[in-house]
Amino acid sequence: MEEPQLQPGPRRGRWIDDWHPEDPRFWAATGAKIARRNLIVSILSEHIGFSIWSLWSVFVLFLGPAYGLDPAQKFLLTSAPTLVGAVLRLPYTFAVATFGGRNWTIFSALMLLVPTVFAGIVLKPGVSFATLLVAAAVAGVGGGNFASSMANINAFYPQRLKGWALGVNAGGGNIGVAAVQLVGLLVLATAGAAHPRLIVLIYLPLIVVAALLAALYMDNLTHASNDKRAMRDVVKDGHAWIMSLLYIGTFGSFIGFGFAFGQVLQVQFKADFSTPVKAAYLTFLGPLLGSLIRPIGGMLADRFGGAKITFWNFVAMAGGAGVVLVASREHSLPLFVTGFVLLFLFSGVGNGSTYKMIPAIFKAKFPSDEREARRLATALIGVAGAIGAAGGVLVNLAFRQSFLEYKTGDGAYIAFIAFYALCFGVTWLVYLRNSAKRLPSV
Repeated sequence: MEEPQLQPGPRRGRWIDDWHPEDPRFWAATGAKIARRNLIVSILSEHIGFSIWSLWSVFVLFLGPAYGLDPAQKFLLTSAPTLVGAVLRLPYTFAVATFGGRNWTIFSALMLLVPTVFAGIVLKPGVSFATLLVAAAVAGVGGGNFASSMANINAFYPQRLKGWALGVNAGGGNIGVAAVQLVGLLVLATAGAAHPRLIVLIYLPLIVVAALLAALYMDNLTHASNDKRAMRDVVKDGHAWIMSLLYIGTFGSFIGFGFAFGQVLQVQFKADFSTPVKAAYLTFLGPLLGSLIRPIGGMLADRFGGAKITFWNFVAMAGGAGVVLVASREHSLPLFVTGFVLLFLFSGVGNGSTYKMIPAIFKAKFPSDEREARRLATALIGVAGAIGAAGGVLVNLAFRQSFLEYKTGDGAYIAFIAFYALCFGVTWLVYLRNSAKRLPSV
């Protein structure tokens, strides 16, 4: 099998015109090596994107009395980038097909300089809440990177490896949430809460390195041509809305809890977390474990089926939320942290299994039309990714409302249990229940 042709054609950049991942001979000879190289660089770029998207979950720990903010305002600061990132996931998905995966990765990486520099300029006592809210919202560009990265990797890998590849890609990116929180802990523990801008200085060179590596080692796929009707077509399919609902429960939980956990600890267990650094010691743990386990969710889905893993995972998430509710009412910090760690772990597993389900659904619907299955799966990755990320906004708003009304997060925890019950019920009804409409191998 010959190497796929890298031809610039009429466009700039490295373009591969011949790409057939489902052909075993092609994959063994050249496809796997090229796909792996693109996957590695994609993970790095997406990782930095997640870190920038999550910056304000760390910055709020630095915003002490000198900034004059109450807990409700801080929850809004973490909601703003989540919302903007969710919206940007739709155009970012199709940017890969329009400009090429390599080209867009370079551009989207360099775009991360904007919110990072902006935060470095405005973060100081006396700044208005409106200015902080704008700076936090701009950090949403980091959330868009996930959608373009996943759409790009989906095009590189064969169906039998998509669960693993998408899980590894997403998991490596998700670790960016824990990484920036560890950086924040380092700054808090060494320089103190008065120096949040040191985090900016750490990430600026990393952003440049990510863009440079994308330019040197990534490729564009010609076959991933843009289809302006793909999103319009996929939203007419009922599975698009079902998978978006399920992804709210998995990824929405992961990113929402990742952004809110530090604040929840400080508000609900104020006596135990009298200083930001004490909360920072715990905030990174959940996102780290949830990110590391995401590829395992994809691998389990590859072996046992995405729907089966997703169903039992939502049952486990409801149980984890129940543990948190009991811990909150008993005011037990060890049990509370244990419950949240379980929620992070299961949200990570569910992230992997739900993203395996997306290409499997269209493979089952169009078994003889690989291009149509890939076209609609790529579009749904963008749609579900955007709606799922918006779930992170709902998590933060649920916490904000619960603390405003009840002075605890109990109202939010009850809502989470009810939602996870809805999700495992829908998963069973649509994808596991024996019926004439059930799709095979989902």
